[in-house]
Amino acid sequence: MPAIEHLIERSPKVSVDELLGGFYPSPRFGEVSFDSYRPDPQQPSQAAAVTKLREFATSVDRPEPSGFRRFFGGAKKSDAPAGIYLDGGFGVGKTHLLASLWHASSGQKAFGTFVEYTNLVGALTFRKTVEALSGYSLVCIDEFELDDPGDTVLMSRLMRELADAGVKLAATSNTLPGSLGDGRFAAQDFQREIQVLADQFEVSRIDGEDFRHRGLPEAPAALDDAALQERIAAYSGGVLAEDRFLDLVRHLGDVHPSRYRQLLDGVDAVAWHGVETITEQSVALRFVVLADRLYDRDVPIMASGTTFDHLFTEEMMNGGYMKKYYRAVSRLTALARQGSETTA
Repeated sequence: MPAIEHLIERSPKVSVDELLGGFYPSPRFGEVSFDSYRPDPQQPSQAAAVTKLREFATSVDRPEPSGFRRFFGGAKKSDAPAGIYLDGGFGVGKTHLLASLWHASSGQKAFGTFVEYTNLVGALTFRKTVEALSGYSLVCIDEFELDDPGDTVLMSRLMRELADAGVKLAATSNTLPGSLGDGRFAAQDFQREIQVLADQFEVSRIDGEDFRHRGLPEAPAALDDAALQERIAAYSGGVLAEDRFLDLVRHLGDVHPSRYRQLLDGVDAVAWHGVETITEQSVALRFVVLADRLYDRDVPIMASGTTFDHLFTEEMMNGGYMKKYYRAVSRLTALARQGSETTA
């Protein structure tokens, strides 16, 4: 029998030092490089992005003078954007390239998702976050997106102050910087903040289709609970976290998303009984964060109930957060394929 634990019994506590110490690429991208990225020959923008990022990596080692040095007569700051912004669809390798940039750059550096940076501000306060990151040579922000006006103002200020301190910035997103927030809130009321964000970056577009769907089979067929139980019994890959889906969804509401990474510590696979379509937006957005952390750690999923292409309602899949939901479905489906192969 596998070693079985339950995520609903975990309530991790995370210190500020642990938050700061966790800003590096996940194990999935722990050893990637520009050389290991495989550009699609049908999409020349992918190879062009690699070239541009290689050049950007060299600039990270030649930091701009800080505002303090400029004020007292140091060299002037370049008019060039402080950062590079990888814009592209799901699964074209943006995170692979962002992690490759992180690995190729020297000095103190940070790598995290957009949500992790906003959580860091919540834990440290804005000023202490700026102080902590201003000494870094590079700050990488994966899955950059703005979901509400508060985040718009927050990230606009943070990026501007880090750029003024000479920190190089790199980000990935499914939305051009000038269009961040569209469909989520009254973005036209925050054009100044959005423009400040856009001004920090040079955009590099990466075209292509979702590699997780290129030549791969469709999502695994839905299982009933008896079939799932057989897979659980046959599993021999380490620690398996087994939970009823609805219990897990409720538990996520009691654990801050900044702790989802620690929630999965030591877990080698998960098994969920009775997956159902999520109908509440706030619950769905929390589950997106869990999907990202599972994907980061390459954790296979075994599940009974509905398949992940029906995890979110049709209204959600066509609403303001559709890009988040499509990314989550893509990643969960990939992990479910792994789960179906784990005990095959």
